[in-house]
Amino acid sequence: MSNIKLFESKQIRSVWNQADQKWYFVIEDVVLVLTDSNDPKQYVKRMRQRDKELAKGWVQFVPTL
Repeated sequence: MSNIKLFESKQIRSVWNQADQKWYFVIEDVVLVLTDSNDPKQYVKRMRQRDKELAKGWVQFVPTL
């Protein structure tokens, strides 16, 4: 089941995984809402460049579907 969540009147795309009983959210939507960045993809890229530990463990936070 896909769904759109609203946070401060901004849309965050999400999907419910029935097997895991968990919601998954689009990271770029979350970053956009929390940072008001014009380019959330670049924001995340710069964040990963600055924080090597984050870059190293990124796949744990953002698994490829």
